[in-house]
Amino acid sequence: MLIEVLETLFILLTAVMVAYLVRHYIFTITVLKTAQKKKTNSKTQNSVYPPTVSILVPARNEERVIGRLLQRMTELTYPKENLQVIVVDDASTDDTGKIAEQYSKAYNYIEVVKRDKKEGGCGKASALNAGLRHADGEIILCFDADYYPQRDIVEKLVKEFADPKVGAVQGRVIVLNEPQNIVTRLVALERIGGYCVDQEARNKLGLITQFGGTVGGFRRELLESLGGWDENLLAEDTDLTFRVYLAGYSVKYVSDAECYEEAVESWQAYWKQRYRWAKGHMQCAFKHSLNVLRSKKLGFIEKVDGLLLLNVYFMPVAVLFSWIIGVPLFFLKFSQCLTPFWTVISISLYSAVGNFAPFYEIGVGTYLDGRTRAQWLIPLLVFTFLYNIPICTKAFLDLLVSKLAGKNGNHWDKTAHSGNGNCYIASLLKH
Repeated sequence: MLIEVLETLFILLTAVMVAYLVRHYIFTITVLKTAQKKKTNSKTQNSVYPPTVSILVPARNEERVIGRLLQRMTELTYPKENLQVIVVDDASTDDTGKIAEQYSKAYNYIEVVKRDKKEGGCGKASALNAGLRHADGEIILCFDADYYPQRDIVEKLVKEFADPKVGAVQGRVIVLNEPQNIVTRLVALERIGGYCVDQEARNKLGLITQFGGTVGGFRRELLESLGGWDENLLAEDTDLTFRVYLAGYSVKYVSDAECYEEAVESWQAYWKQRYRWAKGHMQCAFKHSLNVLRSKKLGFIEKVDGLLLLNVYFMPVAVLFSWIIGVPLFFLKFSQCLTPFWTVISISLYSAVGNFAPFYEIGVGTYLDGRTRAQWLIPLLVFTFLYNIPICTKAFLDLLVSKLAGKNGNHWDKTAHSGNGNCYIASLLKH
C-alpha cells in the first residue's frame, strides 16, 4: 500500500514538472518565432498620449545609490511640467534624506516624503502607499533606488496606457554590475531569460504578464480603486499583478523600456532576496489561486498560466519531495509503468523547475541578445537551481508555521546596495 501511495505522489509531481517544461518550450518557441518580426518593427514611435506622471522612489538607507537615480530623473526627456518625482525617505538612518532634499531644492518637480521610525521601515509596500498619497499624476510609475533608467523610459512606458484595457506596464530590467563577480553574472543570466523570453512570451500570447515591482506602473485611478499596495504581503508586485487582471485589466510588457539594476553581490544577499521573493510569491498563491479559478474576467488559458505563475516558487519544493519519494522507490520494487517517469524526471529536473529563468529561456535569451560569451556560464545555473531548493523549502515551512500560529510572520529584509554599479555607468551613457 505504501509503495502505491509513493508511486502516485511521484507521478503527480512529475506531471507538474512536465507542465512547467511544456510551458517553457512554448514560451521559447514563441519568442524565437516573433524575434525577426520584432527586429523589423523596432522603431520607437513618438508618444501621442502625454499624461501627467508621478514617479515613486521608495528609499531606506540608500545613500550610495539614490543620488545616481535622482540625477537620472533630472535627465529624463519627458516634459517636466507633466512630471512629479516623489522620494519616500523611509526612516533612513544615513544620508538618503539629505541627498534627496538637495535635489528637491534644486528641482521643483522632485519632492521628498519623510517617514519617521514609528511609521517607516515596514517594507516597500508601506513606503509606496505613503508616496501614493502625495501623487498627483494620472500614471504612477515606480523605480527602486538602485535603478538607472533610459532617458526616454517614461515615454516608452506611458504610451501603452493609450489602450484603455491596459491597467499596468512593465519595462525590462538589465543588471548594471554584471561583470562584478560570479553571483552578479548568474543573476544577469536569470534576468535575461526572465525578461527577454518569459515576459516577452506572456505579452505575445496574451497571458498573465507580471508587474515586477519596479520599472513599471499603473493607472492611478485603478491603483487607488484596488487599495494600493498590500502591506501584509512580501510580494506586493505579484499581488497587484493578479488584482489588475482580476479587475479586468491587463499588464503590458514594454521590452525596449530598459532600466539597469544593481544586482546582489554575494550568496548571502542572494539568499535573503530570493527568500523574500519566494515567501511573498507563496503568500500570493494562497491568496489568489481560487480567485483565478473562479474569475469571469480570465479565459481558460489565462487561468492555467496564472496558476502556474502563482505556484512557481513551490517547484523547487516539489523537486525536493520528488527526490525524497523517488529514492526509496528506486530501491524498492516499483511498478513497470513508473519506469518512463524516471526518464522524464531526469530530463525535466533542470529545465522545468521554473523558479527564475529556466535553462531554455536563458539560452534563447542570451542568443537573441547576442551574449555569446555569457552563454558559457549557463551550466553554472545548476548551482543556483540547487541553492533555491533550500531557500524555497525554508520559505514554505516558515509560511506554514506562521499560518498555523495565526501570525503574519513577515519581516522585510531589504536588499543592501553598495553603489558598485556606479563604475559601469559610463558605458551606458549612450542609452
